[in-house]
Amino acid sequence: MEAVDFVRAALDEDIGPGDLTTMAVVPLELAGKAHIRAKDHLVVCGQELAELAFVEVARRYGGGVAFEAVVPDGEWATHGDVVSRIEAPYRVILIAERLALNLLMKLSGIATNVRGFVEAAGSDGPRVVDTRKTTPLLRDLEKYAVRCGGARNHRHGLYDGVMVKDNHIRAVESLTLAVERARQEAHHLVRVEVEVKTLAELNEALSTAADVILLDNMNRDQLAECVDLARRKRPEILLEASGNMTPERIAALADLDLDFVSAGGLIHQARWIDLSLKFDD
Repeated sequence: MEAVDFVRAALDEDIGPGDLTTMAVVPLELAGKAHIRAKDHLVVCGQELAELAFVEVARRYGGGVAFEAVVPDGEWATHGDVVSRIEAPYRVILIAERLALNLLMKLSGIATNVRGFVEAAGSDGPRVVDTRKTTPLLRDLEKYAVRCGGARNHRHGLYDGVMVKDNHIRAVESLTLAVERARQEAHHLVRVEVEVKTLAELNEALSTAADVILLDNMNRDQLAECVDLARRKRPEILLEASGNMTPERIAALADLDLDFVSAGGLIHQARWIDLSLKFDD
């Protein structure tokens, strides 16, 4: 879904046939300026969507909009900072206010949470990547917020990457067979990743045509043993660790020779960041 289509659908949900309060109270000709201010320390994300909310309301109800992203997406803001400025008819500002704030609060929350994971990994540690644990229909937005936070996106969906997981293996009763079938069907530019949970499974996976091995739900000692084995047998293979990843755990794994750590918590453990919109004095 394109951003503008998403914003229009979100406005339809909120406005319905019309904002009863604003349309009754605020005359059409009144206009002025407002600002959005941070009430917490955050990595800003969602400025384009916030602007689209005001622009789309103005398209429906009339009037022009001037929107300034004072703090760009991906940059830090602290408590009290003005992150956005808006000039428009008061009706437009009031009707679009909640959607604009909701988008900024949700996406900035993800970006801020992600930044903590990335900083824990450090510049020499593994690259932090997300997962498909996203809110249905909001994946594009949430994965954009992940990038604003400084991490990378894993596959976007089932269609752009091969990941042979434990249930695939159980279905065909063979890790090797599952990887072989995936490799035969996958486009030559698509990597094949396989999930392992034990040293024995890793040893089997290293004998297949897998390009990436996911070391799932292992403690530090198990991960260290697996990394050592993989680097000796297939130095070129990419290694990803996953399972209950937190910034603290990632920091403790940073010295292992892992290529990636993936964490669903980048998105689903993020809290909304508090922001407020006020009219200028």
